[in-house]
Amino acid sequence: MEPVLPFAPDLTGAAGHLAGSLHQQLRAAILDGRLAAGAALPSSRTLSIELKVARNTVVTAYDLLVAEGYVMPRRGAKAVVADVRGRAMRKPDAPLPVEDARLAPFWRTPFMPSMATRELPERSFRLGVGDHRHFPHALWRRLTAQTLQAFSKQPFRYAPSEGLPPLRAAIAQHVAFARAVACTADDVIVTSGAQQAFDLLARLLVTPGKTRVAVENPGYPSLRAAFAAVGAELVPMRVDDEGLCVECLGDNDVDIVMVTPSHQSPTGAALSLRRRMALLDYARSRNAVIIEDDYDGEFRFGGRPLDALQTLDRDGIVFYVGTFSKSLFPALRKGFIVAPPWARAPLAQVKQCVDSHSDAITQSVLAAFIRDGHMARHVRKMRGIYAERRAALFAGLEAMDRWLDPIPSEAGMHTAARLRDPGGADRFFRLMREHAPGAQSIAEYAMAPLAEPAVVFGYGVIDADEISARLASLKRALESVAR
Repeated sequence: MEPVLPFAPDLTGAAGHLAGSLHQQLRAAILDGRLAAGAALPSSRTLSIELKVARNTVVTAYDLLVAEGYVMPRRGAKAVVADVRGRAMRKPDAPLPVEDARLAPFWRTPFMPSMATRELPERSFRLGVGDHRHFPHALWRRLTAQTLQAFSKQPFRYAPSEGLPPLRAAIAQHVAFARAVACTADDVIVTSGAQQAFDLLARLLVTPGKTRVAVENPGYPSLRAAFAAVGAELVPMRVDDEGLCVECLGDNDVDIVMVTPSHQSPTGAALSLRRRMALLDYARSRNAVIIEDDYDGEFRFGGRPLDALQTLDRDGIVFYVGTFSKSLFPALRKGFIVAPPWARAPLAQVKQCVDSHSDAITQSVLAAFIRDGHMARHVRKMRGIYAERRAALFAGLEAMDRWLDPIPSEAGMHTAARLRDPGGADRFFRLMREHAPGAQSIAEYAMAPLAEPAVVFGYGVIDADEISARLASLKRALESVAR
């Protein structure tokens, strides 16, 4: 197929100026990036017919571009646009203002500054990502093929915004089995990951400039951002080895409490049963609501897991949020909300406003994956794999007890440890980035400077033997500096 130009040249001038006009317009398109480096130009014959000009006019324009280095001729093939490294970039007429009144005030100074993606080895201490090598890809492809075949025999239609009924039923079955969350399909709203769940709840529950929201500090930045963006006042709450410090709520008189009770993000601590009951009492007495983010609660090690807040709730004050990004894979982009009865209909309205029709293909595949028991089998398998890695991580941390004090954790895909010598934090983090790529300072999750520096290690994509080797290397580096 002949290439076409991404614009229509204007050749309405006198005949003698046609070649020069075409040359100038092509040159400008190359400098502006409308004709990208490597793009093939139409043949001179094709372009002359399209523009209704003599072929020699096009040939002359092309020859000028070749002579100037903007186009590279190729023997037996069409000429292509050269990679002009020194091309002049078009400059704005005036410097962009620091603040533009056309933007909503919140977005003039973004709550979450853009951060460059870190280049990490495939096997690293990266947080929040599971291991693709152990996922049943062949099974997923087969279920996808079956779903597509079934859809090919049905008329096109829009799927309900709150999610396909089979998936909502499957999710209710899954959370009842895995987390003892009592719910029916009617209680479940399917979302595009947990992030959309937070956005929907923020829209539903926040009155701008009035609603006060207690958040864990340190805590998950994207969760905070969803509520700050709609005008909530964030009230940071301290976190310790028992999770969110419920006692610190005191007389703060907040309307919403956001918490990660099963595996605090990022410290890994579990909210104690004592504090779970106290938090429910606090919310009940103030007519507040709780948003329970159970992002990786399926991966539990050790004894019996503590009941979810939603399980303990008898007053309809807990919104339970889950995601399949950790238990399956991030690109799935599927999460859910289990809502109390009084909020079901309004939440469905919000979802319809924001996302009027849901993705039917992937939802159908996921519903079959859960319904047929593949989800439970996969989680059980990964729990064993992550348990081995977790044991290797704790063994490595124990060998580094001169520098690190692990925070108790019995769930999830990451573990954190406090630095015993806060004064040496800068040196530790510099060596950590070199010898334990992917590990992060907990300060990256905090709203304000923390009194106790700490580090968090993910073990979703790194094998046990490499965990041991990496931590041994970090220990040797620390010992070398300490001499």
